[in-house]
Amino acid sequence: MLRFGRLLKSFKYAGKGIFYAFREEQNIKIHFLLAIVAILLAIYFQISIGEIIALVVVISLVLVAELINTVLERIVDIIKPRMHPYAKSIKDMQAGTVLVAAAAALVVGLLIFAPRVWQIFF
Repeated sequence: MLRFGRLLKSFKYAGKGIFYAFREEQNIKIHFLLAIVAILLAIYFQISIGEIIALVVVISLVLVAELINTVLERIVDIIKPRMHPYAKSIKDMQAGTVLVAAAAALVVGLLIFAPRVWQIFF
């Protein structure tokens, strides 16, 4: 049986987690701002449904990677307050994950928007 109150609490806690990450992490703010820019460009250029799907996927990928990065950084800081070589490696690898996701989003964004922007200016 689905409990509506429990479901609402789950969404509330998830929202708090996202808000915390947004408040504490500079990079997630930057990625969120870039996501808004991409959405506004998508509306302006009236992109296709396939392009919308691609944007939603890569935007979600970047934001999820940032959230996971934040979680892992906190866990590593709790478990290993003094910097251990493995702790540094874990943080570096997770930062690399965010970089890969952001690079994929950049490529998708350029493939979708560069030709349209090019037509406006040239």
